[in-house]
Amino acid sequence: MSAGVDLDSIPKPIIPGPEMAALARFHTDVTWTGTIQPGGMGPGTPAMTAVGWGKHESIQHGRWIVGTYQQDQFLPDNTFVLTWQLHWVAGWDPTAGEYRATLADNYGHADVMRGRIDGDRLTFETIGAAPVRLRLVWDRSDPADLVWRNEMSVGGAPWSLVEEYHCRPT
Repeated sequence: MSAGVDLDSIPKPIIPGPEMAALARFHTDVTWTGTIQPGGMGPGTPAMTAVGWGKHESIQHGRWIVGTYQQDQFLPDNTFVLTWQLHWVAGWDPTAGEYRATLADNYGHADVMRGRIDGDRLTFETIGAAPVRLRLVWDRSDPADLVWRNEMSVGGAPWSLVEEYHCRPT
């Protein structure tokens, strides 16, 4: 030991608790199909269908869950429109006493969200009073059908559905 240094006074990384086990049940590797609502990607955008996948890994000894997601989007006549990609990091913030997540996608969107688990439902919402707020909801009430929803609120208006997907484990 170095002379005069009390190693116990140096903060150590936290040990993940039961909050991370609760969060992990919503972050399983999946494929999905679903729909994007008309106007969901901005005013005047058409309805679309989508197929995608998500893969997850635990980092920092279980402290965070990292998700990598990708989906292809199509017009109703099956015309390919685009490939969307997202990187997600979620975990328990003991200082805030809530779940926190960051996201970044290939449109250049980046955000920090706060989350909570209510039984079989995980909800993350944009922090603060941004002009466009997002709410992401995972519903595990049917173990065979994880449903994921993306909702938005523009200018404080009520939440509206952007897209909804039915996820199957891989």
